[in-house]
Amino acid sequence: TQSTWDFCTQKMAAETKPEAQENPMRELQLKKLCINICVGESGDRLTRAAKVLEQLTGQTPCFSKSRYTVRSFSIRRNEKIAVHCTVRGQKAEEILDRGLKVKEYELHRENFAESGNFGFGIDEHIDLGIKYDPSIGIYGMDFYVVMGRKGQRVAERKYKRSRVGAGHRIGKTDSLKWFQQKYDGVLQSGKKIKKAPVKRRR
Repeated sequence: TQSTWDFCTQKMAAETKPEAQENPMRELQLKKLCINICVGESGDRLTRAAKVLEQLTGQTPCFSKSRYTVRSFSIRRNEKIAVHCTVRGQKAEEILDRGLKVKEYELHRENFAESGNFGFGIDEHIDLGIKYDPSIGIYGMDFYVVMGRKGQRVAERKYKRSRVGAGHRIGKTDSLKWFQQKYDGVLQSGKKIKKAPVKRRR
């Protein structure tokens, strides 16, 4: 005779949908999107680049300073040379979708890091749907996407900070799979870099 426990277990397994059996904590989600425009000099060009980012994100961008003095590029230490902005939530997903549309949803495998994050570049900001303004000009920008999972906050919080388990960390294969499933993305293998032969002294 079948016990009551076995009967209830079989009934619950039959009623449970396959989607509900998946662990929601394992779902990958877009943590934040970082957009950067490096001009290489301070002045009007940097101010116009900040206006482009403000039009794109609707936020006030931050300026980045150089760490070293590079005379060949006429860059002084602590000089403002770039502007960046960090976007989260639904706005970040909308901008990322526009950026991937410019790339025709095609990325190289080398765009993805071992930590699960990935990035790519865009040559002209007007491809994102921003109207061209002759007084501003055309700027390129870098997109960097930081991926995350629920529960990773334990490694970042102030009190009772702990480590994220190895099984819960995000890898390169996880991000590749997420990109292919969500955006129907196409992955391309990059060109192999030929190393110059080492000349040995006789």
